[in-house]
Amino acid sequence: MPVYAWQGLSADGRRLSGSLEAEGARAARARLRRDGVFPTALREDTAAAGGGEGLIDRLFGESRNARLRPAELALVSRQLATLMAAGVPAVEALDAVAEQAERPAERRILQAVREDVVGGSALADALARHPASFPALYSGMVRAGEAAGALDLVLGRLASWTETQSQLASKLRNALAYPILMLFASLGIVGFLLAFVVPKVTRIFEDQRQALPLPTRLLLGVSNLLLDNLGVVLFLAAATVAGALVALRRPPIRLKLDRMLLRAPVIGPLVTRVAVARFARTLATLLAGGLPLLEALPIAGEVSGNGAMADAVRQAALAVREGRALAPTLRELGLFPPLLVHMVRVGERSGEIEGMLERVSDAYEGEVEGALATLTAVLEPALILVMGGIVLFIVLAILLPIFEINSLVK
Repeated sequence: MPVYAWQGLSADGRRLSGSLEAEGARAARARLRRDGVFPTALREDTAAAGGGEGLIDRLFGESRNARLRPAELALVSRQLATLMAAGVPAVEALDAVAEQAERPAERRILQAVREDVVGGSALADALARHPASFPALYSGMVRAGEAAGALDLVLGRLASWTETQSQLASKLRNALAYPILMLFASLGIVGFLLAFVVPKVTRIFEDQRQALPLPTRLLLGVSNLLLDNLGVVLFLAAATVAGALVALRRPPIRLKLDRMLLRAPVIGPLVTRVAVARFARTLATLLAGGLPLLEALPIAGEVSGNGAMADAVRQAALAVREGRALAPTLRELGLFPPLLVHMVRVGERSGEIEGMLERVSDAYEGEVEGALATLTAVLEPALILVMGGIVLFIVLAILLPIFEINSLVK
């Protein structure tokens, strides 16, 4: 959407200036008049439209197309819910939340939503224009809340949902951060030893013209291979990473990988629990917000974060559209654990499917937290043992020739 820089006069004669997004110059002038500004100059700001933000914004990747972070979305949702529950109109609530935003990109997104609402758009439509920040689940629930006249209640549910999702993602990151950091540090240390330390030490033994032990010869072979082909090794590593990233963007490959992850022997149960917890929590939130089951199922499937599970949920939605019950359909698909199927069946019979799904989500989120703690407790000593074993092999490969030289001297 074009960005227009404007200058104008307020109702009391003060000179004002700024910029706004509009579909055209006429729409921009109309919006300014609705805001009580008489425009005296209006021109399209091509620099702003093309991403001409400040140097700080460019350095940190913030642009007009930037998105709200999960933690920011959770905070914005809670603030909007609190203000609207107190009777504050949507425009004033968006103004207040935008003023408290810390990042310029976050402030711009909220101001753009506010300008659309001032221009006559419904809040749901204004949010839907920023899908990177407000997903389909979010704008769909807001639309249902506006239609039912319960926008503050819906925003409260969305705030709880976003906070829960943000906490779950944070737990996953925190649990895996230390093992990943330790893995890369170990690889860096081993690479440094092989590339710089080992060649200098073993050169002494080569000058002795003495037959070297097998571990030492192996260590020298790896070290020489790394040094002689360092450029090729780095290129192959970069090409492998780039190729993997490109391949993962292709839906068929990503779908196969997601299916493999769900069935993997060690991490499969954890991946399944995370996806089911997200699916159940999201579906419960959507149904409680007033969305029909047929509309809520595909959205909840996408939020699960696993392509195979999202595809299975779409198949379940087609079966429900044909008149089948949800629980047996989920059981036949084979990807959903028995607890979820059982609770959905109970919810369908009792008419309280939202509450049953909330309980399933609570149960699996608790299991995820325990599984992450166990996984972290196992990974840390395992990495230490592997790293210790590699260092021990390097030390022995260096010490064995020294022992042989000492024995010859004696």
